[in-house]
Amino acid sequence: MPEISPSKYLVTCGWSDVPHLTERAKKEILDSTPPHLRDARSKGIPSLGSGAIYPVEESVFVIEPFEVPVFWPRVYALDVGWNRTAAVWGAYDRESDILFLYSEHYMGQAVPAIHASAIKGRGKWIPGVIDPNARSRGQRDGENLLKDYRAEGLRLSPANNAVESGLFDVWQRLSTGRLKVFGSLKNWLAEYRMYHRDKNGKVVKKFDHLMDATRYLVVSGVRRARNQMDYMNESKDLDEEIPTY
Repeated sequence: MPEISPSKYLVTCGWSDVPHLTERAKKEILDSTPPHLRDARSKGIPSLGSGAIYPVEESVFVIEPFEVPVFWPRVYALDVGWNRTAAVWGAYDRESDILFLYSEHYMGQAVPAIHASAIKGRGKWIPGVIDPNARSRGQRDGENLLKDYRAEGLRLSPANNAVESGLFDVWQRLSTGRLKVFGSLKNWLAEYRMYHRDKNGKVVKKFDHLMDATRYLVVSGVRRARNQMDYMNESKDLDEEIPTY
């Protein structure tokens, strides 16, 4: 907040000062505004946006696990690191545009082969997206993690890492019921409860591996989601396109 003194003053303008806005218009504006900017947009109150990044009650999106239909496309997102490597799997219901998070991987201090084995155990055919920094960062100097994970047989593509727009996309899905989370994802829920901004409005980069993976999944993963039949057809097409001798 700017310092106020006899030589300086602060003027704020909120919705009460613009009577031409209807209640419907106000609701539409709020629905399209990230939570940490709502007071600034509606009340004219300067804010740096500290607090929860996703202020959505868990009762809105946490559900009991169920058997995912085999025809629903699936995809996972991977966030890599030595102290913690995390992955989250999503199943996408195209008819309702709902993404269901149904499984997680959460392990530290292990080489890519160990993580890859656990990931393939959920379905080697499932495609994934990965932290784009994996192309130039490794657990050992000079190692390209994306290349290493692909060498282990994972079908990975770099994700879009635009942070603020990605957070907004995740929040929109959560708040509109288009992102559901199985209650069995205990590590995901633990991170969700601690995911916040500091007093300067910056995302606190601690204990957030599954949160980052979720952002990759929502922004870049949904369009890559496939079911097992899609995978079999794609593999057949590739076999037909590349002649063997």
